[in-house]
Amino acid sequence: MKDLKERAIRGGTAKVVAQAANFTLRVGSLMTLARLLDPKDFGLVGMVTAITGILNLFRDFGLSSATVQRVDVTEEQVSTLFWINVLVGAILTVLLAAASPIVAWFYHEPRLGWVTIALSVSFLFNAAGIQHSAMLQRQMKFTTLAGIEVASWAVSVAVGITMALLGCGYWSLVVMAVVLPLSSTICLWFATMWMPGLPARNAGIRSMMRFGGLVTLNSLIVYVAYNLDKVLLGRFWGAEAIGIYGRAYQLINIPTDNLNSSVGEVAFSALSRVQNDLERLKSYFLKGYSLVLALTVPITIAGAVFANDLILVVLGPKWAATAPIFRLLAPTILIFALINPLAWLLFSTGLVGRSVRIVCVVAPLVITAYFIGLPYGPKGVALAYSTAMTLWVVPHILWCVRGTMISFRDIMLTVRRPLLSGVVAAIFAVGVEFFFGQSLTPLVRLALGGGVLLAVYLGMLLYVMGQRTFYLEILRGLKRSPVKEKSLAPA
Repeated sequence: MKDLKERAIRGGTAKVVAQAANFTLRVGSLMTLARLLDPKDFGLVGMVTAITGILNLFRDFGLSSATVQRVDVTEEQVSTLFWINVLVGAILTVLLAAASPIVAWFYHEPRLGWVTIALSVSFLFNAAGIQHSAMLQRQMKFTTLAGIEVASWAVSVAVGITMALLGCGYWSLVVMAVVLPLSSTICLWFATMWMPGLPARNAGIRSMMRFGGLVTLNSLIVYVAYNLDKVLLGRFWGAEAIGIYGRAYQLINIPTDNLNSSVGEVAFSALSRVQNDLERLKSYFLKGYSLVLALTVPITIAGAVFANDLILVVLGPKWAATAPIFRLLAPTILIFALINPLAWLLFSTGLVGRSVRIVCVVAPLVITAYFIGLPYGPKGVALAYSTAMTLWVVPHILWCVRGTMISFRDIMLTVRRPLLSGVVAAIFAVGVEFFFGQSLTPLVRLALGGGVLLAVYLGMLLYVMGQRTFYLEILRGLKRSPVKEKSLAPA
């Protein structure tokens, strides 16, 4: 426990570096595939993944979170949870394959039947590595996890691009989606060198199953709320509309997904280890919250100000219609940075039931927004979605922190520094766009504007807002000699 802070810093840094590499791979693959494939290719796969993503939530059944959050866990318990995960994965594979004709009928697209069947096997591949990943996360071996993530994405991207070059069309995206969990699970087995034992009937996993069930229910409601927009657009506006909207949505969510995966996993593991030490819990949470906001603010500003240039550079001219949708969705990057980290607090302290109640309110709010914007196409849905999420931010924060060691004032003090720094940086970014908007190429304009934005933001945050000491402390934590880590055996 004494070295927890240093291990969290090193693990968080490893995850951030890995997510930076993943970001490069994802954006690079998107840039390449966007030029090799058509919007309809992305739209076809997007129609299925919007549905398969719901079932994908059940592959874990929240049992990886239960393994990490539990103070003590035995070998017998982890083995039993492994076989439960595999059973769930097999059931989901069969169910999705059996439902493939229904998916094709729903979208009026016969090709989706075989696409659905192919994507179904990813559930089984994912399930076989869930507990192995949880063991690494529990032991805070995030450097190992980071390496696995990068390697898996590299293999997946290489396969997808190769197939696209060979003229495989949308099948390159399908195989790419299946190869990712397969390569990840293979790496996880080699990294842990752990073989599960036989399942035990009296392993004492009832409370873990309850915790996992609530986590799964929470994830299910969240997924439906945040993905129904793509289902509705695909159903009523067609493959091209969902292809354009989906690329904007994907680009917007890359920073959110990367930050959640990098900082979120480390924060959840660290907070779970100190859940009974309220002072350390509060300190660790607010520092992690501050870090996520600091990384997110300049990304949000860049997305809003330089949307046209970003789309031209990343996707190419034929995706120009994506730019206004991207700009409308840009505020959600910051919104999710404000509300997502609060799940670390709720889950690590066992308040997952409150999280479920909160998302039961969020879901109807955003779904109503989708239906309001749907008659106006992708732009209308994007505007309605961003507006609904913006209105929900403050109530969400107040509800999450009520009765915890974190106050609303703590949150506001933490938010103040990066937001004020961002406002000043945004003024300079808009100035660059205004004065050089017509005289430079998109790539040069984006590089210049991004450089000015980042320089002003860092100057404000580190020196004017006095955050230099905070980041120097993180660097000092990285320089300290790493302690010998524990074995992978459950503890």
